[in-house]
Formats: sequence, C-alpha cells, structure tokens
Amino acid sequence: MESGHPLKRKLTTVLCADVQNYSRMMARDEADTLSRLNRYRSIMDDLFSKHDGRTVNTWGDGIIAEFESVVEAVRCAVEVQDAITAENRDLPDDRQMWFRIGINLGDVMEENGDFYGEGVNIAARLESLADPGGIMVSESVYNFTHKQLAIGFDYAGENKVKNSESPVIGYRVRAGENQPSPSQSDQTAKSQDSTHTIEQIPPERRFWDAAGQKITQFREWFQRQDRSVKISVSIIGFFFAINFLFTGIAEPWFIFPSLPFALYVAIRTRKKTQQ
Repeated sequence: MESGHPLKRKLTTVLCADVQNYSRMMARDEADTLSRLNRYRSIMDDLFSKHDGRTVNTWGDGIIAEFESVVEAVRCAVEVQDAITAENRDLPDDRQMWFRIGINLGDVMEENGDFYGEGVNIAARLESLADPGGIMVSESVYNFTHKQLAIGFDYAGENKVKNSESPVIGYRVRAGENQPSPSQSDQTAKSQDSTHTIEQIPPERRFWDAAGQKITQFREWFQRQDRSVKISVSIIGFFFAINFLFTGIAEPWFIFPSLPFALYVAIRTRKKTQQ
C-alpha cells in the first residue's frame, strides 16, 4: 500500500449486482451480450445518480455501487429491476439479461476509490443468493427500510459468508413481476450455477430460521404496544414459564389464569387497529 493513499474506513450502503448466467451468454453471442450489458449499465448509472448513488467499480458483469441513503439504495434497486424487466420484455428468453442485486449497510475500507472489507463481502454474498431479477438485503438494511418503503420483505434465513465467523441474515425484496418466466432454461442453469441456494439449507435449519422470524415479528409487535398491553403479555409469559418449569407443557393450566389478560390484549389490539 502506498503511504500517500491510506485506507479510509466508513459506514455506507453497498449495492452489488451481477448477471445470471453471464458466461453462458457470452459463449453464445459475445457482441450482443456486451452491447446489452453496456446498455443496462447505462440505465443503472442514471438511476444511481437519481438516488444519490454512484458506481464504485465494475468488472466483467459485476457492479459495485455506493449510496448515501440506505432507503434510496433499496428504492433504486427496485427501479433498476423494473427498468431491466421492461427492457427484457420483448426479447426472446435466451437473450434476456437478468441481474441479481445484494444490498448491505456496513463498514468498508476505501482506497483510491475502491471498496474492500466485510461490508462489501456481505453485499456480494447477498447478491449471489438473490433470484434472477431479484433483490436480497441484509438485516441492517431491512431494519432501516421496512417501515419507510411501501414494499414487502420475506425472511430468507441465515447464510454463511466467506472469511466471516457470523452468518448473515437475508431478506428478499418482493419485486413483483421482476422475475424470468419459470419456463425459461435459465431456471435449470441457476440450480447448476449456485451451490448455496436457500433451498439447500437443511430442514432443521429452515425450522429455526422460521422460528427466528416469528420471534423478530413478535418483538417488533411488542415494542409498538402501550404499557398496559406489555404488562398483560408479560404476565401471560410469567404464567407459562411457571407452568413449563414445574408441571411441563403436558398440563397447560397457565391458560386459565391467562384468559383475562389475553382477552384484554385482544380488545386493546383490535381497538388500536380500528383507529
């Protein structure tokens, strides 16, 4: 490393994108593939600028971009996939070019305009797990955006990241029609190209991932409630814990003393929903 160009660290939003089955497309028709890749990159650059983002680096079919706002990064990614879907609409299946996008909010190292570090590695890992025409975001991105944007997110479980001890929790952005047709041969190629798809996670791991999602949803719901509801829910939890510790769940006596509190929570929640 040159002494005149020290590494700088910063917290930023990183977007990584690549083309599904790019090598196969290049082998079929290099000129046409490069032409469309350049056109799609031009579309992306325009949308990046619109959302206060910029292209950091490109290589082959890969793109790294940075955004000042994590909300604008996700909003831009959705617009990118919408624009690419429109471009692909009138093309035959074998000429359609579908991008996978991963987004992470994390710490990166910057040197001479390039990004390095775990923040980039996580974004790249999420991109590799995204569906063609899809977007996968990290938990940090989800936490900042799911209440700010009128789009849906689906929990995608924990995934290992190379050179990182901690798994990464991913969320799929519901991208509507931004998906290639299931009849396309690219679906078969996808299963051959990606060796770490969500479906390959063992069943027991998927069970715990789903349980983790339910716990997260409950925690978010609990935090939004007023003090009286929180106290009632805590009392129900206390009765359940005593039941579980002393008599086991086979004799669920905790239900009876919990009924008044459960009824109160149901009434309060319904009133709040109707307001």
